[in-house]
Order: sequence, then structure tokens, then C-alpha cells
Amino acid sequence: MSVPPESVVPPPSSEPPLSSDIPAEERTWAMMAHLSALLGGLLTASFGRGWGCFIGPLIIWLIKKDTMPFVDDQAKEALNFNITVAIASLVLLVLSIITFGIGLIIAIPMWIVIGIGWLVLTIVAAVKANEGVRYRYPFALRLIK
Repeated sequence: MSVPPESVVPPPSSEPPLSSDIPAEERTWAMMAHLSALLGGLLTASFGRGWGCFIGPLIIWLIKKDTMPFVDDQAKEALNFNITVAIASLVLLVLSIITFGIGLIIAIPMWIVIGIGWLVLTIVAAVKANEGVRYRYPFALRLIK
């Protein structure tokens, strides 16, 4: 006896399905909101530690916030995270200056950890946004609501 093909149920996929209600254009813009932080950080790195990491998400959020709800959410998330990273880096810089360089013992390893975390989390967020998943960064101050 054979089983009719329509009664066979495929095994569940381990990957989450793409969100069909979010258009591909919105997912692409949301991904670019996250990746623009990397571009802004790289372009402003020569001016001092990549302070421009929040400029790309800010521009995308300002342009697309009224027309694309998913982009509005993800660009705000990227903006909040990158502002948080910039604040943490600024605090470490001030600590180093106030302690006449002694604070660099703490600041340099922390800058390395923050930089690696920033890179990894930004890439993860971009991939999730491209899949249509609303990503939330850990350790981000929610300053823009």
C-alpha cells in the first residue's frame, strides 16, 4: 500500500519562515539601516574612532519612517544601539583623559570588546532584518522611541 502524496506532511523546517507580510523592499531598507552603521563607522574612523556610526541609521530613519513601518522600527533600533556604543566609547575616552592616561588600562580592552560586539551584533541584526525578523539589540539604550 502506498500513501497518497497529498497526505504526506513535510517535516518542520528548523529555519524560521520569512515574514510574508513585510515586502522585500522594506526588508532591504531595514538591513541597510543596520549596515549603514558599519559604513559610517568606517568612513569616520580616520577622524577618531568612527563616531559617525549613527549617521547612516539616522538618515534612513528620517527618510523612511513615515512610509515603511518595519524600516522605522529597525532604523530606530540601529540608531539607539549605535548611540549607545558612541556614548560608551565617549565615556571611556573621558575616563582616559581625566586619569591622565591611566584609564587606558581599562579603556583599551573595553574598546576592543565594544568594537567586536558592535561588529557582530550589527551583522546579526542586518541578517535578521533581511529575513523580516524584528531584531532587538542587547545592551541598547532606547533613547529614540
